[in-house]
Amino acid sequence: MEPAVSLAVCALLFLLWIRVKGLEFVIIHQRWVFVCLFLLPLSLIFDIYYSVRAWLVFKLSSAPRLHEQRVRDIQKQVREWREQGSKTFMCTGRPGWLTVSLRVGKYKKTHKNIMINLMDILEVDTKKQIVRVEPLVTMGQVTALLTSIGWTLPVLPELDDLTVGGLIMGTGIESSSHKYGLFQHICTAYELVLADGSFVRCTPSENSDLFYAVPWSCGTLGFLVTAEIRIVPAKKYVKLRFEPVRGLEAICDKFAQESQRPENHFVEGLLYSLEEAVIMTGVMTDEAEPSKLNNIGSYYKPWFFKHVENYLKTNREGLEYIPLRQYYHRHTRSIFWELQDIIPFGNNPIFRYLFGWMVPPKISLLKLTQGETLRKLYEQHHVVQDMLVPMKCLQQALHTFHNDVHVYPIWLCPFILPSQPGLVHPKGDETELYIDIGAYGMPRVKHFEARSCMRQLEKFVRSVHGFQMLYADCYMNREEFWEMFDGSLYHKLRKQLGCQDAFPEVYDKICKAARH
Repeated sequence: MEPAVSLAVCALLFLLWIRVKGLEFVIIHQRWVFVCLFLLPLSLIFDIYYSVRAWLVFKLSSAPRLHEQRVRDIQKQVREWREQGSKTFMCTGRPGWLTVSLRVGKYKKTHKNIMINLMDILEVDTKKQIVRVEPLVTMGQVTALLTSIGWTLPVLPELDDLTVGGLIMGTGIESSSHKYGLFQHICTAYELVLADGSFVRCTPSENSDLFYAVPWSCGTLGFLVTAEIRIVPAKKYVKLRFEPVRGLEAICDKFAQESQRPENHFVEGLLYSLEEAVIMTGVMTDEAEPSKLNNIGSYYKPWFFKHVENYLKTNREGLEYIPLRQYYHRHTRSIFWELQDIIPFGNNPIFRYLFGWMVPPKISLLKLTQGETLRKLYEQHHVVQDMLVPMKCLQQALHTFHNDVHVYPIWLCPFILPSQPGLVHPKGDETELYIDIGAYGMPRVKHFEARSCMRQLEKFVRSVHGFQMLYADCYMNREEFWEMFDGSLYHKLRKQLGCQDAFPEVYDKICKAARH
């Protein structure tokens, strides 16, 4: 009984402390207390529920039987909206706090919410090498199923909670993108419900204009109900090499070289300062040297970015074998390196061994409990941005990031960008090698002011024909936005499909004024 009494006394003291200080004070100034005591256990319950649900649905094969009825229900909702006079724009009914983006758009409050309950894997066809999924299927679901049967996606973006719909309507990238491109480039077909309630299927050869216009459109051309995605045979491990590199020019040269080597299945860089980085290259393999096996995804293991930093600190190269699924989600436990700002002692061995099995808290729950005061603090004193620039501009881009935001580590991920129609493509007519520069954390530049610093960074990205990922805060005006993105096909289809009175324009959906 004594442990139970002690726990009850601690809980009572904690509640009294909250009562004295106020809940908002605790959430803002002692956020780790709230996260550890409430959000971590709640996140674990969410994960267990959805994992068991996904397993049962797939084993019972109930998703394919229910899918058509769910699509018809979406069509019915859209037709009812039309019958009622189409008075407001439409959007998905999924609450904004459930998305992985750190911002919550206020358009959900004024638009007609169409409920879309599509969160299952429908079919895995190993002969055609295709997986057919609904839009709310997460990357965690995909890896759990596909790797268990010996398959994987060519591009499998990092965080567990990223959804297929978000990765298509927005974008997605991973360290294999130097071979396969962005997430949209491994998709072979989309099925949508359009503004008039009709159902349409599009592929590179059928309704091809719509197929190429959907990516990056943020749900402003129709409601995605199904996606077909390529799969490739998987192996058990990733043989990962770690190489510390010093000197900005050497870093850029080495990274460009490794990104163009076809034998590399994975290429990634972590930049710890303007002059120091670790470049990682990996290949899939079924064999592993037992002495070099690293189960980096185990709850008691160091966070991956801290583990990588040790190679830099000790100035040595390394070789490890990491189980494939653990490699795919190597940054999940620490949400890249964002969790260190929320739980400062999260990488401490004692915390990892005692509570690491509950980490990470779900981003959606962090958003839900954020509060207006904390949201404004994050907006002014926190950066979460991914900028996509040509590889040939990497050195110039890193100087710009250093001067404008000064956030480290910086994530470097190369990708090929094919010359295809749509919102995002290279300036010329040929495929070009690009790089995603990801900055996440508290800026250390003096007198940081979010709007002016971000606008300066956006201006640079436009000048080199780069692109800004649309999950992040966008400070561009409309003219600048359409200078960055090619809207010719997008606007043509909006007019052709009657979207202008049904969905907001993508700029209005993601710009600062619409999202806060």
